[in-house]
Formats: sequence, structure tokens, C-alpha cells
Amino acid sequence: MSARETDTAASRATGRATNPAIVALGGGHGLYATLTAVRRLTRKITAVVTVADDGGSSGRLRGELGMLPPGDLRMALAALAEESDGIWARTLQHRFGGSGALAGHSVGNLILAGLTEELGDPVAALDEAGKILRITGRVLPMSPIALTIEADVAGLEGDPRVSRCIRGQVAVATTPGKVRRVRLIPSDPPACPESTSAIEHADVVVLGPGSWFTSVIPHVLVPDLHEALLHTRARKVLVLNLAAEPGETAGFSAERHLHVLSQHAPDFTVDHVLVDSGSVPEGREREHVARAAEQLRARVTFADVAEAGTDRHHPGKLAAALDQVIRQPRPESAGLRVEGRHMGQHVRSGLGGKERVSWR
Repeated sequence: MSARETDTAASRATGRATNPAIVALGGGHGLYATLTAVRRLTRKITAVVTVADDGGSSGRLRGELGMLPPGDLRMALAALAEESDGIWARTLQHRFGGSGALAGHSVGNLILAGLTEELGDPVAALDEAGKILRITGRVLPMSPIALTIEADVAGLEGDPRVSRCIRGQVAVATTPGKVRRVRLIPSDPPACPESTSAIEHADVVVLGPGSWFTSVIPHVLVPDLHEALLHTRARKVLVLNLAAEPGETAGFSAERHLHVLSQHAPDFTVDHVLVDSGSVPEGREREHVARAAEQLRARVTFADVAEAGTDRHHPGKLAAALDQVIRQPRPESAGLRVEGRHMGQHVRSGLGGKERVSWR
């Protein structure tokens, strides 16, 4: 057995890992929050990023050059840059103003476009950009081809029971109707092989937070990614959003977020669901969340992970909560049941325990 296999076996047995290999899946600002948190816990990070954006600079480059939409990939690179507030990271995120051909484009999107054309491979382009930024870990697309999101949306017709098909990430994210279901076009897209390999060899996989229908759920709709998530031996953590988003999840409770994920992937399971303690009041609402987590075979941890006065996750608080969750014994090793009425006993109300990482 190799040294890494020995270390991994030991970490799984104890429920802890030193410098664990963490894979974070998502897109946009949600993934940015996760990456800025987990880089406090390890240097072995892989970001697996959605590639369905069709708006703004990303949409223009996607349409004009036939490339992967670079915006979410660029943000992941910036989050993992050696100096996330340094000149290179800031320049990567810089967006041109004015009214000319460059208006609205970010520098990072154009760099990725150029690297992709020069190298002929989006993964090689991301790796090269990662070298320039000296990133911690690696950034990968969920699929080597650009994807399109399509949704069934109710509430757009006179009869609320009638659904209309809406196509495109921006249209789905901003619809005034109620999203019932999403799917990908093509329906069976290939997964990036490096992404599935990272999931298979991970110690921890983190899904969410982020736009639920357009950044989180798409990962379980790519067949090979879905299979990798089902069969990985990594500890899987689902991080819920702090609040419903205007448009695609307007009016959603924390419980509803879990239900729709289960509806899209009935066989998908996770070990832990991490919920901000301030977003779900104690009592019946937390019990409802715990029951919804039963569908995912998960235990629920409530912790303060919000940045005060905002609907964003605080990187230090999220890192501390993830660290505490990762250190918990896995349900099967602790002899705990994770189904039926017994799920209620696994609700946590805070970080608990004695070990925490500092809130840097």
C-alpha cells in the first residue's frame, strides 16, 4: 500500500484527514466562497466548475469562439490564486468599461480564451493560467463541452398548473416563474476525465452553495460525474444557501432545496448537510430540514457560517464549520442510523466539539 493510501485509510478510520484532498463543485460566487474557505484547510484542492453560462462576457465568448464559458472558471482561479487580493488576481477579475468591443469583458475571460486557442485544450489552458497565478490546487470544467440548461417553469401562463420550457442559464436564473425541473442539453454530456478522477480520489467532496438549479444540480446530471459521486469513498458535504435567490429559487425553504436535489437525483447521497444556524429557526423548521436530509442519507449540522448583515458565507466561519464536519466520525463507523425517524437525533445546533480552526 502506498504512503498516500495508508494516510487515506487512516484518515477514513479516524474521521480526520491531514491536508485532505478536497474537491469543491459549483460555480460563480457560491463556489468562490467554498474555495476561499477550504484553502484554509488544505493545499490539495480541485475546483470542478459548471460550464453552462450563456450571459455577459462568457456568453459572448462562448458564442463567438465556440469555447467553454470562462467566467465561472476565472472566478475559481481568482479564489485559489496565491495572493487572492494581489495584482494578478485583481487584474484577472478586472472588467472593461466603456461602450466599445471590449466593454463588459473581463481580462481573465480573454486570457482564458487566448490560452485555449493557443493550446487547443481548455484543461491545459486552465493549468497554464493556474501556473501564472500560483494557485492552490487545480481548476477543472465539469465537462469539456459547453452545456445548455433547460427548465420546466410554472406560473408563466394563465393556468398555474401549466409549465413552459425555458432555455439558457440566464433565462432560468432570472425567471419570474417557479422552476420545477432542469435538464442539460445534450442530455448525456461527457464529463471532464480529470474531474471524475479527482472525485474518485478525494478525501472530501463539497457541493454547494450556489445557484441551486444552474450551479449545483447540474453536477448530478452529468452521467459520469454522477457515477463518480455515487461511488467515491470521499466524505460528501452539501452546503446549503443562506437564503432563497430571486428568480430560480424564490420562496424556497432550506427543506425545499434538499427535496429538489433529491428529485433530480434520487440515488444521490451525502454524509453531511451544512446549514447556517441563523437561516433556519430552532424547532419544527429544523426538524423538517432533518427529515428532508433523510432522502440524502445525511446528518445535518447547523453552524454560524454567514457574514454579518449579508447573504454571503464568511470564509473563516465556513472553514471552521467544514473542518468540524470533516472531523466527525462517519455515520457507519459510529454505528449511527441515517434513515427513517432516527435522523432527528443527528441534528446539530452549532459547531460543538473542542477542535476548531481559526477564523482567519
